[in-house]
Amino acid sequence: MAGRDDGNSAYGHKAFERSKSHFADRITADGRDGRPVEAGRYRLVVSRACPWASRAVISRRLLGLEDALSMAIADPIQDDRSWRFTLDPDGRDPVLGIRFLAEAYDRREQDHPGGVSVPAIVDVTDGRLVTNDYQRITLDLATEWSALHRKGAPDLYPEPLRDEIDAVMAEVYEDVNNGVYRAGFAPGQDEYEGACAAVFRRLELLASRLARRRYLVGDTITEADIRLFTTLVRFDAVYHGHFKCNRWKLTENDVLWAYARDLFQTPGFGDTVDFDHIKRHYYQVHTGINPTRIVPLGPDLSGWLSAHHRERLGGRPFGDGTPPGPVRPDEEVPPRGRP
Repeated sequence: MAGRDDGNSAYGHKAFERSKSHFADRITADGRDGRPVEAGRYRLVVSRACPWASRAVISRRLLGLEDALSMAIADPIQDDRSWRFTLDPDGRDPVLGIRFLAEAYDRREQDHPGGVSVPAIVDVTDGRLVTNDYQRITLDLATEWSALHRKGAPDLYPEPLRDEIDAVMAEVYEDVNNGVYRAGFAPGQDEYEGACAAVFRRLELLASRLARRRYLVGDTITEADIRLFTTLVRFDAVYHGHFKCNRWKLTENDVLWAYARDLFQTPGFGDTVDFDHIKRHYYQVHTGINPTRIVPLGPDLSGWLSAHHRERLGGRPFGDGTPPGPVRPDEEVPPRGRP
């Protein structure tokens, strides 16, 4: 998720087009791109508000990479220099020593295009951005970082299922992950109606698929489930109202609501979600479509912890592996951000 303050007021006044990741260096096991996987060398910068960054937060926790890849959490409210570290003492990231993520971007390249986005991985040794390729980061965490995975980590991108996972993720990205943004930031009625219709058409197809299987691909959690979850968990809180994706609420679709609750209650998913950060970011930063910056009181979040009964469909969340352990104290979601 990218943006600077001057661009936030433009949302809803011009056609939305997601910027491609300008920095796409890969961190690999063999270091073929000059960036080898190495415990402690890199820092993952995220916002708990951002669905694209939340993918990386979930993957990192499921795979047990907390000790190998440290994590910085940005303030959900941006200013004119975008993502800032005002949640940390003295407003500086304690590892990178910077006030704004933009500083790591500028150390890599001055006057770079595409804004300042999360997730981002920064090389601690020189303070320079390595990658902001949100589509690739989690796939590499699942594959290239395998030597540093915890014992019992799940295979989130199993090789025999990759073609099917890729196909499902492409449809989810086009119509759901990115579709809600095209609807929410549409500058005209026709653009909005087309995007909104595509969102719900795809959600209905996904509900049909998930009515007979617990997970999107195979019988375990994969990258495809992570990518759908990060949109579904934000749906009623921000996309239904703020982005006008309001044909129905997630809670009104029995299959998707049960599927989302199943994942939310799985270690590694709901324990990374901060609803307070999510709501404040969308409603207070997107001034082009919410100029008053008023954050709504609802929706009621207590239902996220209710029984889902999805286990009746079978499936093994972690395959032959095990769930991650307790959340580290320094990474817990504050009480007001929980259901």
